[in-house]
Amino acid sequence: MTRLSRRTTAEMTEAQRELFARMAEGRTNVTDGHIGGPFDAWLLSPATGMRLFQLGGALRFKPCIDRRYVELAILVTGQLWQAQYEWYAHEPMARAAGLPEDVIQAVKAGREPQFDDRGDEAAYRFCRTLHDRRRVDDATYRATVEVFGEDGVQELINACGMYTLVSMTLNTFEVDLPEGAELPFPPH
Repeated sequence: MTRLSRRTTAEMTEAQRELFARMAEGRTNVTDGHIGGPFDAWLLSPATGMRLFQLGGALRFKPCIDRRYVELAILVTGQLWQAQYEWYAHEPMARAAGLPEDVIQAVKAGREPQFDDRGDEAAYRFCRTLHDRRRVDDATYRATVEVFGEDGVQELINACGMYTLVSMTLNTFEVDLPEGAELPFPPH
């Protein structure tokens, strides 16, 4: 059960209603005052929520590297945080972006995948190193720049940071999966 209080749009401030309308646009399964995922929590602080919504959209829909690698960064982050909703939402997106099933399942299980794609390996190693060590060694940095360039390195950093924040939000508010969905990770 989510910890987040539900409210209707009538109970929202004008800024919250505007953000709700913007975030709900084009989505399915939206009810009065409820979108799901991190979006309902972002309504608590509309000025910040709008910026997070925009950043998430830029990372997902306008990345400077192939979306497959951004989705891999999101999955690595979601698995490390054991963020149920994050994994639930992004596993199919990663698959649709071309990430191989064996890589997805290895990341989900917390195992290092076997890689057939140089970009998958570079993105995975970079993101794991950044999360695990809180910095990136020279060899990992150079290998990642060689594949993605400096702009791609920054994109991976952005994805890891953004989806750490998303995972923290989802875990703190114990955001529910849609009815009938199975938890990707054992419950805590």
